[in-house]
Amino acid sequence: MYEVDHLDRVIELQGLPQASVGAPCPAVLSDEHTSALAYYVQEIPDDWDGTDVRVVDPVSSDEPVAIVQLTGCYATMFGPPNDEALHGHPLADRGLKPYSTARVASSSWIRRLARMNSVHPDHRDAAFDGYQHLVFAFHDSTFEVICRDLSVTLARGSISSVIPRMIKLLDWQAG
Repeated sequence: MYEVDHLDRVIELQGLPQASVGAPCPAVLSDEHTSALAYYVQEIPDDWDGTDVRVVDPVSSDEPVAIVQLTGCYATMFGPPNDEALHGHPLADRGLKPYSTARVASSSWIRRLARMNSVHPDHRDAAFDGYQHLVFAFHDSTFEVICRDLSVTLARGSISSVIPRMIKLLDWQAG
């Protein structure tokens, strides 16, 4: 994890599909330069009265799925905290909320990575310009990434059914 200072600002991203607040079942595939993130999207049927619970899983469910391609990746973290412990995240007092997606302006994590890289003989601080720190706060986990860009597509099915599409987003070319 990283420590934040007075410069870090959390800006909630608008326009991305809202992750399911119950069971988004996020999955991540990554290589050195690209990550693909899939999660179930929040869907509330028009006739739902709030009394029954729908159980989903990553293999057999038929749900709306967001597939996020993150390009120009420099670093990723996937794991804790969950929604009940998000107040322990270093960005919680900066406005990071459960079930949200945010960009961190003036990210301490990016600045720390630049300092770490500064021992390289060809290091240039400008090489870190254009990177963004994104945080996806899910029900049971948090995914954070330092990347240059993202794009989102929607599908329907299970998380496991979109894995082949996620692999294609990594853009591996056979020799």
